[in-house]
Amino acid sequence: MSIGDERMKSLLAYCRVEEPTEEELLTLEGLYEAAVGYLENAGVSEPPEGTSRRAQYDLAVNFMVLRDFDLRDATITGTIVEDNPAFRRLIVQLKLTEPVSELDASGEG
Repeated sequence: MSIGDERMKSLLAYCRVEEPTEEELLTLEGLYEAAVGYLENAGVSEPPEGTSRRAQYDLAVNFMVLRDFDLRDATITGTIVEDNPAFRRLIVQLKLTEPVSELDASGEG
């Protein structure tokens, strides 16, 4: 999977990276792929372009990428790190609005 130019531009804008180095681009691409994989394994498929659900999906991916990009060099000691509640609600909403496949709808899958 490769992130397209337009999606990368959007991700760079969200992360406020104006002139990324080659290393940063590779890091962001890897984090993007990891975020998409995380959502897929959590039961959230990539929605069609141009839908409000796609906007939510892209926001969730952006959030995950920025979080991991910001924390890539951080060391946290003596603190409990918890999920952001707004992010958790976004993932739950995406899962609740996941389209039902024809197999699932027929009760055979």
